[in-house]
Amino acid sequence: MNAFRRKLSRPHRAAEAARATVTAMTALGLLASASNALAWGADGHRLVAETADSLLTPQAHAEVDRLLRLEPGATLVSISTWPDEVRSPTTASWHYVNFPRDGNCNYDESRDCASGACVVGALERQTAILKSDAPDDKRLLALKYVTHFVGDVHQPLHAGYADDKGGNTYQVQFAGRGTNLHSVWDSGLIRSWPGGLEALRTAVRAKAGEPKDSFAPARWAEQSCRAVAAPGFYPEGHMLDEIYASRWDSLVVDQLAAASRRLASVLNTLPGKN
Repeated sequence: MNAFRRKLSRPHRAAEAARATVTAMTALGLLASASNALAWGADGHRLVAETADSLLTPQAHAEVDRLLRLEPGATLVSISTWPDEVRSPTTASWHYVNFPRDGNCNYDESRDCASGACVVGALERQTAILKSDAPDDKRLLALKYVTHFVGDVHQPLHAGYADDKGGNTYQVQFAGRGTNLHSVWDSGLIRSWPGGLEALRTAVRAKAGEPKDSFAPARWAEQSCRAVAAPGFYPEGHMLDEIYASRWDSLVVDQLAAASRRLASVLNTLPGKN
């Protein structure tokens, strides 16, 4: 078992101290807001891009590689984290979408994505540019955004609630330290995966399937929202143990696999150029 999971399985000998840590971290405002959190973390984004790359048709591979040659040495994996590295006040809201906390996970553009300033609107815009006859430099920029945003929309808490900034202000204890629920889903569950990243990669590739999904960012966001709304996603008591991690392992694999398959589906429909 992974060392983090071993930590999770141990009894909390100082429960009161742990609760005090959570309280103190809450008072400090902690870590991050939804505007600067990294969906899936670098490992998750790279895993999605790597798996999607393995599912591309020869024509799609040729077109993606042609665009990437504008930046020598760039790969689909290397560009997958770029939008987080250059995030600005203008693009911050492009990485997530907020739903009401009333269980209504039906996407309403006017309510949830005013002026297209959410991950659904951004993904639709950038995909349109990528598939257009725009200059190659603009299409390469769109490729970077599309590769990243498909990953973002499948991280459940990037389709969460505004009142806790997508779980960023929901303080928890995980693997023996204080953090927040968003961070746990970004990277904690991935880094503590039993068998390590290679085991997770194997599980995701086995689940990815054929890239035949239709392009439906709003539906993808709704699916993530329903995961967040599921009983137990927000743990009671703010203490995440091995049972919590194990319970949601299948969702982690499902979401990473769906993101990989759907990214490949988008890229497999790119127009080719000589």
